[in-house]
Amino acid sequence: MNLSEQLSITAREYPMKTAYIFQDKETSYYELNASVQQFATQLESLGYQKGDHIALVVGNSPYFIIGLYGALRAGAVVIPINPLYTPSEMTYILQNGDVKGIITMDVLLEKFIAISEQLPDVKHYISCESGVDMDLQTHPLSSKLFSFTQLVQTGEGVFESEPNLDEEDTAIILYTSGTTGKPKGAILSHKNLYSNAKDVADYLTINGEDRVIAALPMFHVFCLTVSLNAPLMNGGTILILPKFSPQEVYRIAKEHEATVFAGVPTMYNYLLQAAEGNQQDFSSIRLCISGGAAMPVALLKQFEKTFDVNVSEGYGLSEAAPVTCFNPLDRPRKPGSIGTSIINVENKVVDEFGEEVPVGEVGELIVRGPNVMKGYYKMPEESAVTLKEGWLYTGDMARMDEEGYFYIVDRKKDMILVGGYNVYPREVEEVLYSHPAVAEVAVVGMPDPNTGEAVISFVVVKEPTIEEAELIDFCKVHLAKYKVPAKIEFLEELPKNTTGKIMRRHLKEIVNQV
Repeated sequence: MNLSEQLSITAREYPMKTAYIFQDKETSYYELNASVQQFATQLESLGYQKGDHIALVVGNSPYFIIGLYGALRAGAVVIPINPLYTPSEMTYILQNGDVKGIITMDVLLEKFIAISEQLPDVKHYISCESGVDMDLQTHPLSSKLFSFTQLVQTGEGVFESEPNLDEEDTAIILYTSGTTGKPKGAILSHKNLYSNAKDVADYLTINGEDRVIAALPMFHVFCLTVSLNAPLMNGGTILILPKFSPQEVYRIAKEHEATVFAGVPTMYNYLLQAAEGNQQDFSSIRLCISGGAAMPVALLKQFEKTFDVNVSEGYGLSEAAPVTCFNPLDRPRKPGSIGTSIINVENKVVDEFGEEVPVGEVGELIVRGPNVMKGYYKMPEESAVTLKEGWLYTGDMARMDEEGYFYIVDRKKDMILVGGYNVYPREVEEVLYSHPAVAEVAVVGMPDPNTGEAVISFVVVKEPTIEEAELIDFCKVHLAKYKVPAKIEFLEELPKNTTGKIMRRHLKEIVNQV
């Protein structure tokens, strides 16, 4: 079984059910599946064969869903790419990923004109219409340019030679953003994606009655599995937002009676800041899902209190398609915990020798299950370091309690060593988040001639009159001396990537300039 095959089954069982709503227009499962099939047959007619690589450089829209599922049905390997990447960032992925075709928005074609000579293996650019006036016939890429809409409209209902897909065949290559060096392409099979979507849907009871808000970027694996593949698995409806906006989330939730919202902690923070007068708009929401980064406990409790809804925090990574843990729904969730292992996935905490540590002790979180990647594309050495004896080494430091709940302490590489003592940034961040004047915070290490490293905090405040000394004194009350920030830098906003995750490497660059 694979995602595309499951979509066909769902379309046969619930043809008139709404698959997604975009710009307030509803599209049925029958219509979606027909578009997917027609696009897939057109890829075949253009010469694409099983295993060929196609880049998907599209924002949140029906183009993404049809392009993804259509390419998968044709047997192609899909490489989702952030549309906001610069031409040079895209060039590396397109070259390293051996891409033969690119599906992108017409307004992004200028980026590809600049780098097209560096991409001799790209045979086609499939342009998705955004509503701007553009003549594809006179475009500089016209010899390789095709209209996505025309391809779908003129596609056939059956393949000339339907590809035979095996569950171990590669379906998607996800290039991780990475904090050092070039991005690595995590190879995910059809089995990886299907199993994780099914297990997430089962674990969180996402069903045909659910209406899931897709506000996270679809090219990111969190949205891809939780907000897109999981609801499509059981006949749910996806409420597509082109981009995240608190007011638009509230509007969509109210008008279409949304039942599930998935986001990163930054999104919850923005929603909370814009909560006044909007609490009732979330009254139909039965479940909020948080992932992508650790959610500060103070933020989680305040959000739940404000909206009277449970927030289930989970954990995942691109290499695991992505979900490995969620707080279960059949018992009270534990603040600060990423929950327990989801169905069919095993997590454990180990020391530097790969031996499981006692309950409560900190070690590296490792994972195994049907969702774990095949390896990194064209990177055998990195694959061997990350995958050992069937286990995926996540690089995250964690502990497990006596009930099997896991807690992420911090990224292994983000740990700060102060005078021989380990300081985990999240512990300091939680304290600062509990101060009423703090809106956002991120902690990194800075070189120190006496202790090796010192703790530095970057803070966004709600009250401009707050001073550094007051926050440091506050930390002294709640933290051991070596954990207290040596310096606090005030910023108007923290640097974030397109998924809302705080970019620590940018903060470290600021530290090096201090």
